[in-house]
Amino acid sequence: MKIRLDNVIKTFDTFRAVHGVSLEVESGELIALLGPSGSGKTTILRMVAGLEYADGGHIYFGDQDATDIPVRDRGVGFVFQHYALFPHMTVAENIGFGMSVSKVKREKAAIAERVNQLLKLVRLEGLGDRFPAQISGGQRQRVALARALAVDPKVLLLDEPFGALDANVRHDLRRWLREIHQELGITTIFVTHDQEEALDLADRVVILKEGQIVQQGTPQEVCREPKDAFVLKFLGDANRLAGEVSGGIARAGGAEIAAGGASDGPAEIYARPRDLDWSAEGPGVSATVSRVLDRPGERRVIATAVTGEPLELDVDPEREIAAGDTGFVTFRRAKVFAL
Repeated sequence: MKIRLDNVIKTFDTFRAVHGVSLEVESGELIALLGPSGSGKTTILRMVAGLEYADGGHIYFGDQDATDIPVRDRGVGFVFQHYALFPHMTVAENIGFGMSVSKVKREKAAIAERVNQLLKLVRLEGLGDRFPAQISGGQRQRVALARALAVDPKVLLLDEPFGALDANVRHDLRRWLREIHQELGITTIFVTHDQEEALDLADRVVILKEGQIVQQGTPQEVCREPKDAFVLKFLGDANRLAGEVSGGIARAGGAEIAAGGASDGPAEIYARPRDLDWSAEGPGVSATVSRVLDRPGERRVIATAVTGEPLELDVDPEREIAAGDTGFVTFRRAKVFAL
């Protein structure tokens, strides 16, 4: 099922949460709506679901204008962050609930068969008779997904479904959800503020800021070619240096960096920790090491540039470096944005 948002607007009292968003989601595509709190991503998801109505614009499911269709008639499956399971029902009863109250009547035997199929799909065979309190958080989220899939939705909507889980469980469930999506091929919109989650899962990432789309593309496109400083900073750690561009070269603290198409004048230079290196000799930005943080597989160096700006860079774990050392921060790559 293809979904299209055409200049969609949503206002709450005097606050406009979504500013004329237009977006197309191809049939079978998994996209992530990514942005900070208040960027409008959950509001967009709820409008697609029919839990909120747009104040302007249109939402299409295929060729059908679904803008004013009630949530019950939209054919969507919705998975919430906090599961929203019925605590007094067993796992099997939770999964089968939507089918039991659906307009499309099914025999009890057919519902039970479908529930068993879904338990197998979400790898919870043998747990159908347990109650939500008797299973783990990761298992409860699998039940929530199975319940959403039970009604054979045209569209699957997930609102930060792993936000309440610990890091290891989130990592496993991300990989599992991607496998489920590849198997079923349901058009899926996934909301998250976790950059790693979006980049790991999505075919396409849509980045929002203050109710507007600022960039969209494949994970590779948004990571390698951020359109502005907001996108670059939001997608991970980034060092910032004030600089000056002249003749296609940005200069800052003794370093010279290719500035691409940036116009002459003041500029901001951004580089991720892995895009910087440490050298005992220049050229580069003269700096002094403040701290060295050891982590599995890497060392993070915290330094202060001669300009007074803080810099963080990743070096090989075997690199001999200590607090108080002086040297030069060199650039493997950087992004320059004219002011």
